[in-house]
Amino acid sequence: MGQFLNVAVDAKVATVTINNPPVNALSQDVLKELEATMDELQGNKDVKVIILTGVGPVFIAGADIKQFSQIQGEEDGKKAAGFGQRIFTKIEHMTKPVIAAINGVCLGGGMELAMACHIRIASDHARLGQPEINLGIIPGFGGTQRLTRLVGTGKAIEWILTGDNIPPADAKALGLVNHVVPEAEVLRQAQGLAKKIAMKPAVGIAQSLKAVYVGIDQSIEEGLKTELEGFGACCKSPDMKEGVKAFVEKRQPQFTDL
Repeated sequence: MGQFLNVAVDAKVATVTINNPPVNALSQDVLKELEATMDELQGNKDVKVIILTGVGPVFIAGADIKQFSQIQGEEDGKKAAGFGQRIFTKIEHMTKPVIAAINGVCLGGGMELAMACHIRIASDHARLGQPEINLGIIPGFGGTQRLTRLVGTGKAIEWILTGDNIPPADAKALGLVNHVVPEAEVLRQAQGLAKKIAMKPAVGIAQSLKAVYVGIDQSIEEGLKTELEGFGACCKSPDMKEGVKAFVEKRQPQFTDL
């Protein structure tokens, strides 16, 4: 357990809870601890899936606005935004799935962190949005890029330029979140999905993520090459043989993650 993050591991699922009251703001110290925690979990063989959530009725209300007042011009701003971009991109490129359990307020940097995760489950009472325009800035931790890729150019521009909240139902309809569930069910649903994924072979999980997230920025021809390499890597794993054998024998596979 760190100063700002609590970590619990069960059935190869790590639940990481951001604990920076009152609104779990992403200060520089929180971001540093988040990066260190994710690095540690990436190397932990006892963890196959990671859940990110927040303490109380808040996921993350955004970056630490108080620290914005310390920004003295263009270079300071680019340095601060670049720090968050680097960490969120690292999360997006992890070989272990990261699920955002959006239990409440999820704005600004919090929304950007959620979008860097691979799967998002939101409360039906969640407040989602990119309100940075109201502070005279734009999303700087990857929000302009990931929101556009998830929901399309038109809606992304509308939400970024107005700073309006995004209704959970609209977020689901446009693919911004995977599931909308009752507030009390968010973490339980996330953990259920995470445990289901954790039963799959680690090599297949990692290669699937790589094929999707590397391929999305490639041409279809280059993306197919990435997929081909991933398929080949899976075929080297003993778990491929076990999966096929279990299917033929009509039983559950016993994957070793080798």
